[in-house]
Amino acid sequence: MSIVHVTCSHCGSKNRLPQERLGDRPVCGKCKKPVLSNRPLQLSSANVAAVLNHNDLPVLVDCWASWCGPCKTFAPIFDQAASQWQTKLRLAKLNTEVEQGVAGRWKIRSIPTLILFRQGREVARMSGALPLPQLQQWLQQQGVAL
Repeated sequence: MSIVHVTCSHCGSKNRLPQERLGDRPVCGKCKKPVLSNRPLQLSSANVAAVLNHNDLPVLVDCWASWCGPCKTFAPIFDQAASQWQTKLRLAKLNTEVEQGVAGRWKIRSIPTLILFRQGREVARMSGALPLPQLQQWLQQQGVAL
């Protein structure tokens, strides 16, 4: 049995879970709500370190802004991906207008920008919106098993 660490989608607590049971809607040991969500996590300067560093699952971050047309077009695709891949990959969104400090540290130069993290480290980056099949293909090229 393989144990993975996953942060709770609701309270941010770190949970130890059997990987093969992620599809069974596990609940958080602290807040008793579902650990995984079928919606992307909302990142802030307060939770970004915990989300990136306390998840054994890869974390894909969509860096966006409310005024960005391609970001708005890509949002439903990213939501669909979060729903489909919630047991394989954590999906999160960073509003670059609100979280300018984080966006600056990550050197976001264009939006939307997708950044893939493993164990808190950036492993891949792509700018631009993608249809779901191309997003899946890009993630698989990065070694994410979907």
